[in-house]
Formats: sequence, C-alpha cells, structure tokens
Amino acid sequence: MEIRGPIELPAVREDIEFTTLDRLRLVGELATPTGGHPIATLVTLHPLPTHGGFMDSHILRKAAARLPALANLAVLRFNTRGTASPRGTSDGAFGDGVTERFDLEAAVRFARERGLPRPWIVGWSFGTEVAIKYGLAHDEVEGAILLSPPMNRATRDDLAAWHGAGKRLVVLVPEHDDFLRPAEAEPVFRQAVPEAEFIAVPGGKHLWVGETQTRTVLTEIVRAVNPAALPLPETYEL
Repeated sequence: MEIRGPIELPAVREDIEFTTLDRLRLVGELATPTGGHPIATLVTLHPLPTHGGFMDSHILRKAAARLPALANLAVLRFNTRGTASPRGTSDGAFGDGVTERFDLEAAVRFARERGLPRPWIVGWSFGTEVAIKYGLAHDEVEGAILLSPPMNRATRDDLAAWHGAGKRLVVLVPEHDDFLRPAEAEPVFRQAVPEAEFIAVPGGKHLWVGETQTRTVLTEIVRAVNPAALPLPETYEL
C-alpha cells in the first residue's frame, strides 16, 4: 500500500482531554505505536485558529496518521482554547498567543503524567509563536521544530532566549512562504540562535500542500527526533 494523502496507518488512538491552569478543558487525540513504548513524543501546536488552523490541520493529522507506525513516535494533537474540530471544541476563547501558554503547559503536563518519553514541541505557523515564546519554560522538552514561522507575535528577544538554553531548535522555512521566506528568515535565526538548525525547503509554501512537501516535513521531524527511522518508507504492508 502506498503511503500518501489521508491514509491512516495502525496506531493506538485515544481521545483525550486535559485541563489548563486557568481551568479550561481542552480536547485532543493521542496516537501511540501499537507495540507501545514510543521512542519520543511530538506535542503539536496547530496554525492560527482564526484562519482555519486546528488539530486536524493536514501536516499534524498526517504526522499522527503515519509516524507512530513508521517512526515509533507518540503524537499528541489538541485544539487550543476556543478552537473547534470534529473531535470537539476546547473551552475558552482565542488568546492571541498569550493565554495559549497555559494550553502548552497543560499538554506538556499531560505527556509527563502519562509517562510519554522525550517530548518535542512541533509548532506550525501560529503554533511556532507559542513554541518560541513558552517552550523554554518546560525543562523536559528536548527541543522545538518550527514549521513556517511567521515571527509576528514572537519577538527576537523571545527567540534569542533559546541560544545556549540546551534545547535543539529546528526551523523549516518554505521557499515561497506567505509571511517569512528563507532569505529574510535565515539571518534572523542565525543571529539570535546560532546553533539552530535552519532548513530552507525548495518549492515549499506556507501550508505545505502536496505529498512531496508532506514527506519533506515528516522526514525532517523524524530526522530531528528519531533519525534511526529514516528513510521513511513510501509503502506499508498491512
């Protein structure tokens, strides 16, 4: 079976809920390998909910559909406050990247309480802003992977705090991004966090549309978190 599009590979999928420090109930899904014992955990942060971002935004949905089986990863997706999806609607209202710090804290705490190993934050677009601003608050987080960072809400000071913090920062910027393209983004990241791993993706766009771009993004996530699982197979035997 060819792995592409919406195909969903075997995993243990569980509808989850957790509560923020300001007492909001957030809804989500945890996908783990069928054999148990994932090697690492992706705590995902979706794109801007006021512009259609939610836990089912396609890269995050495909990560949950494929990576437990292909790379032995746990994938935690959830709707930030006020965000709706077929899974349900999380309590509260959009906080413009400020009160979402409580959402990230609750997700990381859930992963810790469930004994999920080696958490990494994977933020996409708006999710990168939350990751940059608040990811360093969590000692157990090994690093962050930023997909299409717009750098609208996160400041250069927020970014510079990652320098020397002992956490990896992997940055994927598509060639044709709508907000921040590689030529503009690379100097910002190189100056603020010289040790950051900056990856300019030829032909890519902000929304990473198409199977080629999906595979590129998932490959770079796995390269950071579990490189032994590469190359990711393009077929799967059911």
